[in-house]
Amino acid sequence: DLSELEETTFTHGGKTRQVFRLGSGPAVIVIAEMPGITPKVVDFARRVADLGCTAVLPHLFGVPGKDPVPDGKATLGASALMLSSIVPACASREFVAFATGRTSPVVAWLRALAADEHERCGGTGVGAVGMCFTGGYALAMAADDRLLAPVLSQPSMPVPLTAKQKRAIDISPEDLEKVKHRCAHDGLEVIGLRFKSDRLVPAERFEYLREQLGDAFVAVELEDADANPAAVMSPHSVLTEHLVDEPGTPSRAALDLVLDLFRTRLLAPA
Repeated sequence: DLSELEETTFTHGGKTRQVFRLGSGPAVIVIAEMPGITPKVVDFARRVADLGCTAVLPHLFGVPGKDPVPDGKATLGASALMLSSIVPACASREFVAFATGRTSPVVAWLRALAADEHERCGGTGVGAVGMCFTGGYALAMAADDRLLAPVLSQPSMPVPLTAKQKRAIDISPEDLEKVKHRCAHDGLEVIGLRFKSDRLVPAERFEYLREQLGDAFVAVELEDADANPAAVMSPHSVLTEHLVDEPGTPSRAALDLVLDLFRTRLLAPA
């Protein structure tokens, strides 16, 4: 049920997509993981809205609101839903899944959305959270000065099949240089989240980000025991499926760190 969210569309570069909004205040672009805007992603958006920000959820793939595991069990239907999102995205020219040293073309659309939401919502700037397939998008979006609070939650692209792909993230050298300059000279801070056992987000990727961004990259790396045991898949989704939303737990501390970044960068006086 997405009735509590405002639904509209946004067009840029000849591409029109649905956009869902919740809350008021400075904008945070919440870029859903596969298979799309699930109930757990909406739960995270509510936390952003409760903070005093506008959660902005662009619909890039999947079926908005559909729960991949409504009965809490892995089924053929859940697998089919995941594949129905992954296969078209991997085949689309808008999304970079395997190449290194490239920013996905869809990021240009997301930057335009962020600029439009900044003008609409006001504030000092915009935040962004990318998750899994879209995890690196928040980093690439930070090449734009309006993006003040980028969060990379389990950034999984490019698919880490080779040593080169493991020591990379889906951003072009030009965009990465802009982000590095902002980190070094403008105080930009980038948060990265992963479970240590997650093969989709290898340790080499976070090592690479530390080398590139230095102390501006804040890495949160969790143990398997920190994940929600009720989740049907192995530890992966830090802010959604594997969150243990109880004070004092490591995954809740990770969520609080993300929310605090939005609070200090977007809500604090300029």
